[in-house]
Amino acid sequence: MPMRSRLVSGVLIATLVSQLTACGTLFYPDRRGQIDGRIDPAIAAFNAIGLLFYVIPGLLAFGIDFATGAIYLPDNQYSLAPETLQDAIGADGKVDMARLKAIIERETGHSLPLDDPRLIQQQGSLEQLASLGLVRAA
Repeated sequence: MPMRSRLVSGVLIATLVSQLTACGTLFYPDRRGQIDGRIDPAIAAFNAIGLLFYVIPGLLAFGIDFATGAIYLPDNQYSLAPETLQDAIGADGKVDMARLKAIIERETGHSLPLDDPRLIQQQGSLEQLASLGLVRAA
């Protein structure tokens, strides 16, 4: 293999490897879908290195990370144990929105607009529960 083609191959491989490792979408796939927040300095620095050495791939890395939201640090994430939500389910199996709102506010400190008329509620089916390996409790 001539020296020139080795050099071109090496530069191409270095470009691809550096851009694959600099992309926050690949580092943190769980961050995709965020729309704003504080920018992660590590991801921004890796993208800037790509921008410094290879302008077009660096711009692509920044563009992809901003478009997917992977460049943003995650906000405080909250999760509730399913047993704490059982109090919001009435005897008839329906969810009492006022109780659910009170439980979420007590556990996370955030007040959600569960009584907003624009809130879209989805109804599940027994087939969906079965596909997830769950059984109907109420």
